[in-house]
Amino acid sequence: MISVKHIRKTFQTPVRQEGRFGGLRTLLSRAYLEKEAVKDISFEIETGEFVGYIGPNGAGKSTTIKMLTGILHPTAGEVLIHGYSPQKHRRRVVRQLGVVFGQRSQLWWDLPVKDSYEILIAMYRIDSAVAQRRLGELTELLNLKELLEMPVRKLSLGQRMRADLAASMLHDPDILFLDEPTIGLDVVAKRSIRGFLHTLNKEFRKTILLTTHDMDDIEQLCERVIVINHGQISYDGSIGSLRERIGLPTVMKVTYRGRVQVPAQWELPFQIMEQEEDCLTISCNRQSLKAMEVLRELSAWGDMEDVHMEEPDFEEVIQSLYQ
Repeated sequence: MISVKHIRKTFQTPVRQEGRFGGLRTLLSRAYLEKEAVKDISFEIETGEFVGYIGPNGAGKSTTIKMLTGILHPTAGEVLIHGYSPQKHRRRVVRQLGVVFGQRSQLWWDLPVKDSYEILIAMYRIDSAVAQRRLGELTELLNLKELLEMPVRKLSLGQRMRADLAASMLHDPDILFLDEPTIGLDVVAKRSIRGFLHTLNKEFRKTILLTTHDMDDIEQLCERVIVINHGQISYDGSIGSLRERIGLPTVMKVTYRGRVQVPAQWELPFQIMEQEEDCLTISCNRQSLKAMEVLRELSAWGDMEDVHMEEPDFEEVIQSLYQ
């Protein structure tokens, strides 16, 4: 459905000249600095996939999304949506795409929400009966009934995001590109947006590519994650495989019924992070050391009463890839 083959994107900025008339010389100069925002990226996304596309600020996420939608042209390489280039066959491809940029609205600021929808319905030349049925479904799914008569400028950020998501789905696209859709939203608004996206993907089989800095979005929604850093893909696979690849330590907190007797030396390679009279907190890499092996060793140190295990936070896993 989505095929990205060796795309690159280079931006040119004029070199600023120094001195009294530096501004004028810069205007007339032909000297430029080149910055490669995206460097030889390739991936494919199949129908019905929900893919997280993540990376630090400036990694090239938004630039990639803009090339996928046809807003930007790749300096080199090729993007195909259903076999068509979004740059060369823009009208044909756009009808298959829904796009939401979290910091920019596609709704008209001073118009009621429903008026913006009517304009979009006319732009996409959607049959009136089909449009009304689809708008009714989206209104129910996103709880928009009370918002339709309100001017967009009076909506809260969460309300506007719900309205923008409905706008992106009015023409019933197969593919949805989301760039930071939950940025700045509160917990309740995020839960609502995530529920809608989950429904789109699982029940309506929409293919979704999501860029976000919110790792909860990735863990709760995405089956696959692509990590981009310095304009290049550093990982492409499942979240579980990513955890295994990084191998960050599991933290185990063991409580004893009496005083814990820590020997001067122990057999297994784990680290004591914190020690109290009747409690130990240790870290171990479960890719090289099984939990039961650690517990057998620790059981020789005293009468164990309780064990609590914590996996590495997903944000820590991702952060380790950026370094």
